[in-house]
Amino acid sequence: MLDNVPKNPPPAILSVSELNQIVRTLLEGSLPLTWIRGEISNLSRAASGHLYFTLKDAGAQVRCTLWRNKAQLLGFRPENGQKVEARALATLYEARGDYQLNVETLRQAGQGRLFERFLELKARLETEGLFRSDQKRALPAFPRRIAIVTSPQAAALRDVLTTLARRAPHLAITLYPTPVQGEGAAPQIAAALNAAQHADHDLIILCRGGGSIEDLWAFNEEIVARALRASHLPVISGVGHETDFTIADFAADLRAPTPTAAAELAGPDRNALLDRLAELQRRLSGHLDNRLRQWEQRLDGLAARLPSPARQLGTRRERLRELQQRLEQAGQRQMDAATRHLQHLAYRLQRNQPALGAYREAVDMAALRLRHAWRRQQEHRATRLEQADQGLRQLDPHAVLSRGYAMVFAPGGTAVRDVRELNAGDSLKLVFARGEARATVAQTVAQVATPEEAQ
Repeated sequence: MLDNVPKNPPPAILSVSELNQIVRTLLEGSLPLTWIRGEISNLSRAASGHLYFTLKDAGAQVRCTLWRNKAQLLGFRPENGQKVEARALATLYEARGDYQLNVETLRQAGQGRLFERFLELKARLETEGLFRSDQKRALPAFPRRIAIVTSPQAAALRDVLTTLARRAPHLAITLYPTPVQGEGAAPQIAAALNAAQHADHDLIILCRGGGSIEDLWAFNEEIVARALRASHLPVISGVGHETDFTIADFAADLRAPTPTAAAELAGPDRNALLDRLAELQRRLSGHLDNRLRQWEQRLDGLAARLPSPARQLGTRRERLRELQQRLEQAGQRQMDAATRHLQHLAYRLQRNQPALGAYREAVDMAALRLRHAWRRQQEHRATRLEQADQGLRQLDPHAVLSRGYAMVFAPGGTAVRDVRELNAGDSLKLVFARGEARATVAQTVAQVATPEEAQ
C-alpha cells in the first residue's frame, strides 16, 4: 500500500495544504473502488441534488458524498436507518482535512447476492442465445388488440391505461391479472403470458412499477424469460424505472424504460396518425391536380391537332362537287358516244336500205326519247346530289351556330345534351359561330318530362 509514496522525501516543513494533498494522494492511490456495508445516518439532500450522509456500523462511521449525477441513477430512495452497500473511493477533503468516501453507487444490503444470481442467470441465458436480437419480433405498426399482464392493483396499470386512452382510444385492451411480487409470482406471470399469447391479440405489455431488486425479482426468474421467448406475439417489457433492468427486459422483444413508455410504444398516437393521413391526403390531392392539369394540356394539344368539323365538311363538299362534275362529264361522254354510234348505225342503215325512211323516223324518235330519258336521269341525279348537299349542310354544326345557337361541352370534353348531366359549379366550354367562351354552372333547372318520356 506504500507503493505510491513519493520517492523523494518531503521537505522538512510542510504546509497544511501540502500535507492534506499528500495524504489524499496516498489514500486514493492505495485503496481502489471498494464495496462497504453500513447503515445510513445524518442523511442530507442538498438543493443541487447531491447527497451527504454518514455510513456507520457498531464500531465506526465515515462521511460519504453521492453526487447528483450518480444519485439520479439509484433504483430506490435512500433514507436514514437503511442498511446499504456502497461502492466508493476513499479520499480526503483537503479543505477540512476530513476523510470521506466518494460513493459511485448504492444498493440495499443483501442485494449483492441477488445481483450475483441475476448476472449468473443473464450470462447463462445469453450464452444459450435467448437474448439474440435476430430473434426479436417486430411490433405491429397498427395494433387493434393489446393484452396487459400485470397486477390489477399496480399503479403502473393506471399509467398504462391512461396513456393508451389518450394516444389510442380505439384499442381493445384485455387485462391478464397476476401477482408481480412475492413468493410464487414468477410462475403466475409465466402462466398469464401463456394465456395472453393464445388469445386474439396483436401484442402483449408486461409491466409493473419500480422497486428494489427483491421487489422486481419475479421478473428475474428463468421461467418468465422462457415464457417470453415462447410467446408467438411480440412482448414489450415495461418493468420498474428507467434505471431498473431485469431478465425480462432482455428476453422481451422490446424494453421500455417505464410502464408509461411501454404504452407509448404499443399504441401509436392517433392524433399523429390523423395528421400524417391528412398530410398524405394533401400530397395526393396536389399530385392528382398536377396530373389533371397535365392531361388537360395534353388534351388541348390533341384537340388543336384535330381538324374542325367545318373543315371536314368543306373538304367533303369539295369532293362531292368534284364527283358531280366527273359524273356529268362521264354522262356527257357516254351520251356523245351513243349519239355517234346511233348516227353511224343510221348512216349504215341509210346506205344499206336507202328506202327505209320510216325506220329513220323511228330512229330519230328513239334518239329523242333517249335524250329525254338521259336528261331526266341527270335531273334526278342532280336533285339527289342537291339533297345530299343540303343534308351535309344540316349536319354542319357551324351552320346552326350562325343562327345564334352554341355548342356546350362538359369538363370531360363531351357535348351536353341534357341539363341533368350538369351540376352546379361545373366548368363549361361554349363554342359559337365565331369564337369560344368559358362558363360556370350556377344553377340547373330540370325540364318536366313529357308523358311519352315518362313512359
